Amino acid sequence: MRFKLLLPILPLLAGCATVPQAKAPPPPPPPARSPITQVVPPTQPNAPPVPGFRAPQVMRAPGLESVIERDSGALVRQFGNPRLDVREGDMRKLQFSGEACVLDVFLYPLREGAEPVATWVEARRASDGQDVDRAACVAALGR
Repeated sequence: MRFKLLLPILPLLAGCATVPQAKAPPPPPPPARSPITQVVPPTQPNAPPVPGFRAPQVMRAPGLESVIERDSGALVRQFGNPRLDVREGDMRKLQFSGEACVLDVFLYPLREGAEPVATWVEARRASDGQDVDRAACVAALGR
């Protein structure tokens, strides 16, 4: 009779029992290295830049004739004192600004040892930094 009373409870008790877990097999050993290993060829690093003078690219665009190939003195006479005057190596950047725009003029020597002259111009609005027509900016800032 007791057995009959325990019979309905046995499935519930079986759910509480733990089942021993099988141990996972150990990972396989790493493959043996063959006596001949693959040799990675050495990389060829980029050669360092050759020291010496490199002629700059000169911007040629209509409306920039009064700026391109002018020295810093001529640019100051044309636009007034620059807002920024940055030098790095043989490069010089003059920045002129007004209500209409900001003009960055990059000066590089055309020959080794020569005085830097304007070779490139960038122009943008001061309000949002959007590019503007370079020639229009030169005209707007000129005295």
